[in-house]
Order: sequence, then C-alpha cells, then structure tokens
Amino acid sequence: MDPLGAPSQFVDVDSLPGWTDAYEAKQLDSHQNPVEKARVDVRSPFPYRKDINAKIILWKGDVALLNCTAIVNTSNESLTDKNPVSESIFMHAGPDLRDELQKLKGCRTGEAKLTKGFNLAARFIIHTVGPKYKSRYRTAAESSLYSCYRNVLQLAKEQAMCSVGFCVVNSLKRCYPLEDATHIALRTVRRFLEIHGETLEKVVFAVSELEEATYQKLLPLYFPRSLEEEIQSLPYLPADIGNAEGEPVVPERQIRITEKPGVPDDASDEEGLEADLSFIGSHAFARMEGDVDKQRRLILQGQLSEAALQKQHQRNYNRWLCQARAEDLSDIASLKALYQTGVDNCGRTVMVVVGRNIPITLIDMEKALLYFIHVMDHIAVKEYVLVYFHTLTNDYNQLDSNFLKKLYDVVDAKYKRNLKALYFVHPTFRSKVSAWFFTTFTVSGLKDKIHYVESLQQLFTAIPPEQIDLPPFVLEYDARENGPYYSSYPPSPDL
Repeated sequence: MDPLGAPSQFVDVDSLPGWTDAYEAKQLDSHQNPVEKARVDVRSPFPYRKDINAKIILWKGDVALLNCTAIVNTSNESLTDKNPVSESIFMHAGPDLRDELQKLKGCRTGEAKLTKGFNLAARFIIHTVGPKYKSRYRTAAESSLYSCYRNVLQLAKEQAMCSVGFCVVNSLKRCYPLEDATHIALRTVRRFLEIHGETLEKVVFAVSELEEATYQKLLPLYFPRSLEEEIQSLPYLPADIGNAEGEPVVPERQIRITEKPGVPDDASDEEGLEADLSFIGSHAFARMEGDVDKQRRLILQGQLSEAALQKQHQRNYNRWLCQARAEDLSDIASLKALYQTGVDNCGRTVMVVVGRNIPITLIDMEKALLYFIHVMDHIAVKEYVLVYFHTLTNDYNQLDSNFLKKLYDVVDAKYKRNLKALYFVHPTFRSKVSAWFFTTFTVSGLKDKIHYVESLQQLFTAIPPEQIDLPPFVLEYDARENGPYYSSYPPSPDL
C-alpha cells in the first residue's frame, strides 16, 4: 500500500509464479507425475536442472513495475531512445533519471551501464544497447546481443544483486528477429546460471503479449522442466548453441585464407566477400598475427610457440564441432555405443562406451568421431569419468590405435583436463597390452587415469549401481564369470 492507502502498482518478484509452477500444476491436473528419472542415451546440452529452473520467471507485464534489485532498460547509444520500455521506465523513475544519464555520456552497443532506480521499486537500472540487425552482418549482431545479456549479468554479479528483471533487449526499431534474439537471450542466461548460479536468486523475463508466445516456445529448450521435456526439446535446438558461456561460435562463417589461394574449399566460398563482411577482423591475418603460411611451416619444423599451437588446435577443433552439429548422426546414435548415465561417488558425470556396439567395419569412423565430439563437447566442460565396457568385443569391435590417436589429437584440451578416470571393464590380456603400448608410446597423460575393472562389483565401489545403465549382456557375462552381485538391480531394457 502507498501512503494514501491505494494499492501499489509495483509487483514483487517473490509473488510471481516460477517457470516450473505452471508445468507442475498441469501435471497434477492431468494426473501425471513429471518424469524425474528417465533413461536417455544422449542428453541435451541444456539438461534438466531443478535448481536453475527455480530461479527463472516468465512474466507478461511492464519491466518498470518489477520490485527487484535491478531492471534492464534497452536504449540507443545516447541513452535517449523512445521505445515503450524506456518511456515507461523514465515515467516511473522520475526526472532525476535523465539527469544521471547525461553523466554517463552514452553507452556503446553491447555494453551495460548502471544508474539508480530513483522512484522505481527496483533499486537499480542497468542500461544496455542492442545491435541494429542486418542479415549481411548477422554474426556481428549475434555477438553484440550476447554481450548485452552477458554484461548485464556480469554487472549484477559484481554488484551482488539478488534479482534482475530483463526486458526484451532487441527492440522492434532495431529490427532483430524476435525468435533468433530469444535463443541468444535464453542460452546466455542459462550458461551464466550454470557457472555463477549462486550469485542470483531470480531472473525475470518481462515480456509483452506479442513476445510471450515465443518465450513460451523456446524456454523449454534451455530450461527443460523434466527429463521428458528435455528429450522432447532436444531436436529443436539450433545448430549453433554457442560455447560454454553461450557466446555465438560459428567457425564456418569466418573469412579465411585457404591453403591453396584461388581454389575454393567448397561451393559456398565462391560467394567471396559478398557473403558476410562481419567476420573481417576475426581472422589471424586481419588481427596482424603474422603470415599464416609461415606459421604452418614453423609447426612442421617444431618452432611455433605453445600459445600459437593452442590457437591453431582450437580453430581445428571448432571446425570439427561445427561439422558435428551440422551432420545427420542418427545412424551412429542408434548404435547406443556412447551415452550419458548418472554420477560417480564424487558427483562427476559418467559417460559410457560400449565396445561391442561399435561395428568398426560397417560404419563411417569419421562420423563416429563427429558423434563423439557432438555428445561430449558440453560434458567435458566439467569433470567427468568414462566407463568402457570391453565385454565380449571381438576383432570387428576393436578401435585401432590410429583412430584413437586422431581422436585424442582432435579433441579440445578440456576433454583431457576434465577426464578424471577411465574405467576399463572386463579387459582381456591382449587389450591390457594394447592399452599399455598406446598410453606409453602414443599419448601422454592418460596412463595414470586408466583403471582396469575385472567385475561390476569392483566398478560399483566408484559408481553406485543405480547411477549407471548397464547393457544386459554385460550383466549376464559378469554374473557368469563373477557370480551374482546385486540381485535387485534391474538391467536396462533398451541396450
């Protein structure tokens, strides 16, 4: 109540229903329980996280009326834009806001600047400037819009804010397609909460009636409210889901110098500079990093610096990752040779590789490599363990050392750094010898992480049985060789 006894027009964020509330109510009304545990071979790069979902609110209303720590204002470079969001914020904040904005001396596209909230219920206003959208410069617009959301969140973190109310930063005047912009907004917030979730209690997306349907459609992709919704949303994720922080990464759009100048890598390169000028400045040549041909020559001679080698490797990996996201890998996925299961005793993600499910002579091994990268890229950003079932493999399932060496060389450094253990289940004498030679003479740093596991009972000392989905033939083989061990544990029916 205000001093005159009239109801306040401001809305307390704690009184708003959360993102999961409506979904849970719907489940109860239809007498269906949300799927809390489901067997999935390939998890979404944005997995179901109840703790993150609890921080998200979608609200149809005026962001200026939110009673939270800070609200976001979308404006132009001079901070004088007259759009519905800005005009409402100025009206409710009072004349002091304009005076303070003059002291900021503008704001560049992608930046975020802070002022007091004055007469608003919100204590602060974070001002940001979204990009003007042109299809020719799409990549630059994506990067700028990402920077808007990321810089707002970073400012909120630095100021120890509890809650932030986002307007839709891409204003109609700037012509940014709503659906494309919403993908960037949601994934940037999701990635930030994954890394810095403890710093924010609530994130509100304040939308208009026109924008609400798009947010309702895309929110489940980045904030699934159950494992079932996660699985259903997975096919609708775009090819470019950004890096570990949500920043756009689309290497194939970059202008690059080919190894044979004048000979295009593919038909799309024939478009030349007219295709997209927005990547000028991102290539080594434009950043004055030196002669690319000389770098290649130095690599061959072993004289290139460690930093330059890492950059070259990262560029190569990004090309593989981009190709993996563009390829149809459903035939490899159907083999069920690689999948995510639960967590080990230390809370680390467990990935399973089933050797017998890899028909080496019948599949395209390059597609198998792409599938590994596609599945593992978002897993490897945090600590994880691999469980390799060598059970009942034969000569047609043996991954040769050349393929393993290529895999080891291609993957990003995070794969090697965050792999904490590789459990080699049911090894044979021959496989132990092969693994010893490979880890001793071909790759470094892997030998100490390998643990040979003769029985499932031994594996369960590191990974609880309820946290790993076992192929039935592995269970049968282990029971035959080592005797029954855990009679109440049900096998996985689909493997």
